[in-house]
Amino acid sequence: MSLADAASEAAALAEQKAERELAQMRAEWDDEIEAAARSTDFRDRALAYRAIGQFRFRQKLELLRRGLEDDSPAARGSALLSLELMSRDHPGDINADRSMLHSLASSDGNQAVRRLAILCLKNGSSNRDTITLLEGLSGDDELDRDLRETAKRAAAMLTKKGRAN
Repeated sequence: MSLADAASEAAALAEQKAERELAQMRAEWDDEIEAAARSTDFRDRALAYRAIGQFRFRQKLELLRRGLEDDSPAARGSALLSLELMSRDHPGDINADRSMLHSLASSDGNQAVRRLAILCLKNGSSNRDTITLLEGLSGDDELDRDLRETAKRAAAMLTKKGRAN
């Protein structure tokens, strides 16, 4: 079985809340994920970072954070996808990486990476700096419409979350 196949199977187990089987898969695939994340091939790194989220591998958060700084937009995007997935239940993950996410959302050279960073930020706490950043992005006419709309929705979600607390 390939890492991609194992990650898909792990995602299915996570959805089913089959924690024992998922923990067993994590133990089996731990070394392969580490090796792929250290590969010189960006496709292997992207696969590894994406697998961390599919495996809900919280012990690999530091490795995932390194993925946010990867040279490859594909690897950064995969790391962001995993962070977004895992932060749905653990907003502290976003809060721990807030400054890096602010940087990615505001200035990454890849529009998809910027959008994914914004999607991650919506899962964090309703920090005023984040809301201000997102509102600024939503009003920036030099950005593409999809990126502005994503920022606008995320800012609105965080503002609403802040009022609820």
